[in-house]
Amino acid sequence: MRQNNTRQAVILAGGKGTRLHSRLNGLPKPMAPILGKPLLQHLIEQCATNGITDIRLLIAYRGEVIKDHFGDGNQIGVTIQYYMEDQARGTAGALLDVLEDLDDQFLVIYGDTYFDVDLNKLWSFHIDRNADTTLFLHPNDHPQDSDLVEIDQYLKVTEIHTYPHPDHQWHRNLVNAALYMFNKTALIGMRLPLQRPDIAKNLFPKMLELGKSLYGYVSTEYIKDMGTPERLDCVEQDIISGKVVALSSNVQKSALFLDRDGVINHEVNHLSDPEQLELLPGVGKAIRKANQAGILVVVITNQPVIARGDITEMDLRIIHNKLETLLGYERAYIDALYYCPHHPDGGFDGEVSELKIECDCRKPSAGLLVQAAEKLNISLRESWMVGDSTSDILAAIHAGVRNILVRTGYAGRDGEYSCVPDYVAANLGDAVDWVVMGHQAFAAKVEPYLAKAANSRLVLIGGLARSGKSSLSQIITEKLVSQGQSVKVFSLDNWLIPQETRLPNDGVLERFDMKAVVEFSRMLKSTRQLLTHKVFPYDRFTKSYTDQANTVNINRDDVVIIEGTPALCNPKLLMLADFSFFMVCDESIRKVRLWNDYRWRGLDKAQFEALYSRREIDEHTLISSSSIHADVVIQICGAEI
Repeated sequence: MRQNNTRQAVILAGGKGTRLHSRLNGLPKPMAPILGKPLLQHLIEQCATNGITDIRLLIAYRGEVIKDHFGDGNQIGVTIQYYMEDQARGTAGALLDVLEDLDDQFLVIYGDTYFDVDLNKLWSFHIDRNADTTLFLHPNDHPQDSDLVEIDQYLKVTEIHTYPHPDHQWHRNLVNAALYMFNKTALIGMRLPLQRPDIAKNLFPKMLELGKSLYGYVSTEYIKDMGTPERLDCVEQDIISGKVVALSSNVQKSALFLDRDGVINHEVNHLSDPEQLELLPGVGKAIRKANQAGILVVVITNQPVIARGDITEMDLRIIHNKLETLLGYERAYIDALYYCPHHPDGGFDGEVSELKIECDCRKPSAGLLVQAAEKLNISLRESWMVGDSTSDILAAIHAGVRNILVRTGYAGRDGEYSCVPDYVAANLGDAVDWVVMGHQAFAAKVEPYLAKAANSRLVLIGGLARSGKSSLSQIITEKLVSQGQSVKVFSLDNWLIPQETRLPNDGVLERFDMKAVVEFSRMLKSTRQLLTHKVFPYDRFTKSYTDQANTVNINRDDVVIIEGTPALCNPKLLMLADFSFFMVCDESIRKVRLWNDYRWRGLDKAQFEALYSRREIDEHTLISSSSIHADVVIQICGAEI
């Protein structure tokens, strides 16, 4: 055995690749082409990049092809030694057969996986824990046919559940990804009385039985087996799309932070039993879309049921195991889950007194989001939070994360905190569509007009209800703020005349105090001094104003946006504006959005249809005709909120 600083990797490269027959043209499985380069070359180059240059290739079927291609490895900066299997020995058998020639610590790679992993971090994790074996673990979109691993709070492996898994057994979606570190000493003298023993199914259970120390290295980095044509195609597409690089440990990632109750599963007050957990419709599909886009999905949830003494942390783990299993059935997964077990109010029977504390992890504090960002190398500025309560939205604001309120669960009606979400969506599916596609597409339409908006004092945005006005104002705000320009946004809803003082036949223009809007705008344009304006937010659900005013300070260089249905209908207001937009949305899509909005407000379908018909007469033609006053008309459809 050599005693030097060269590090060693063993690559299991003996596969025939029966399922890949149509792509191999007689080549051995590890030589399957990935964008024109053999998979095995990708793996060896990954090792070399990480300073692992002693490569041991365990070959069998058509091993001479591999030898002819790589030779001694000198051309790609490594040294290669080959071991030819005379007969199939299984992954564990093949490894144990060559154990005598291996270093004290070595990496094991399967020749049918593609990965982009920081092997140095994996190696250090293994050495720091003095582990006998370290398994690279991650969630995947098919846990039901994967080996699932249980780890404790110290990341030590406690149990391995090999597939198939019985129905209604809830296991964490933490999958053995077939990338390992081994301490040679732990394998010396190992006997597996099987013809073709497998590392995962036979060797690891035996090591656990013998009391060996196995650890789990949990990572969101890209690793995927590509033993079928479909999976090979998926790997190539992930490389081309940039997903592989986006998940690299060295790249700051974007994340989709999700509240749990009311966003992923049905809201149950103080959910304390796995039987109470049911996914909301469409959630699996939505999360799968985020997974496929290379966006990390991280659940952020307050769980005061632990502090209350209703459940233990182990009970909560079982609940979350069910959540992960149900998502797995729909080929979706969460990358990480963070929860706060605390609650500030004490003095109740059965409570866990040490958890009844003020903390910085309970939403609306930003602690859990910051913790996740530090652990997973997440860019908070490039991430999103989706929640159903004001505590979710305020936590996102505190963390500097863009946020979306969904109309499921509490739907923002919890009344705990005063805050305004960046965006509103009907459900998680619509929110994910916005994050993955809609926001970028909408922003691209706005981009040509940002310079003009930035040089304006007053910008107006008009359009029919639910046509995307507030989304446009938020996108303009995001873009200008990123350029150092301060923006203040005012909704015309805050100048609505109270319901009880309106006349029965008042039309859309009579529903707003446009005289006050013009007065405010004239004052805005006539002074460059600091302007203080008090806003009593209008609650669209109760159709009333809140009692507490928000004070908005408008500085001399601020861009001010006023958005609302009749924004372009008042000649005096138009004269004061420097720039104006009109939003147009495909009517079939707009009607669905309107229905979602009024259903949230308590209308049934018949009531909504009657209201929609009245609006056709009262509002649609008048508002639509105001588009002629706009400097820019922006049309949206599909994923834009």
